[in-house]
Amino acid sequence: MAYFVNSTADTLARGMGWFSIALGTAEVVAGRSIARWLGMEEHTTLIRAYGVREIGAGIGLLSVGDPKPWMWGRIAGDALDLGTLAAGLGRDNPRRDNVGIAMAAVLGATALDVACTRMLHADEARHRALPPPDYSDRVGLGGPPEKMRGAARDAPIGEDMRTPKLMRPLA
Repeated sequence: MAYFVNSTADTLARGMGWFSIALGTAEVVAGRSIARWLGMEEHTTLIRAYGVREIGAGIGLLSVGDPKPWMWGRIAGDALDLGTLAAGLGRDNPRRDNVGIAMAAVLGATALDVACTRMLHADEARHRALPPPDYSDRVGLGGPPEKMRGAARDAPIGEDMRTPKLMRPLA
């Protein structure tokens, strides 16, 4: 619905957008290394696919428009990440401690995502509660149409508002 530029929630959402792009790029470029560090080499392609998802969410958060759907997408992505990482916690994975570290990092990002999304929804609710602006005292033009016709054409134009001499027609 509404989009609140320069609010704290908007600033946080944009920060999460940049974070998503950075994380996604790392997952795409270094997917094999990340999978090896987690002891989950069989999930290299999935990690790279999650990187593409992260980049998409980041671009969505940084583009013009309502960031709430993209934040919800990040939260859903965090759930996918946690589910995938949970598969690496088995006793047969000698690097399950690294998986625990990764899960803690994802949980931290999830907490930020949830907080940001709640703030965005609260901003929207506050905006909806405000009465619409009253413009009934505005007159628009300074007079009736007959009086205003040609007023702009006859107004003095400062030199800084004129077409530069080099750009004027030759004739």
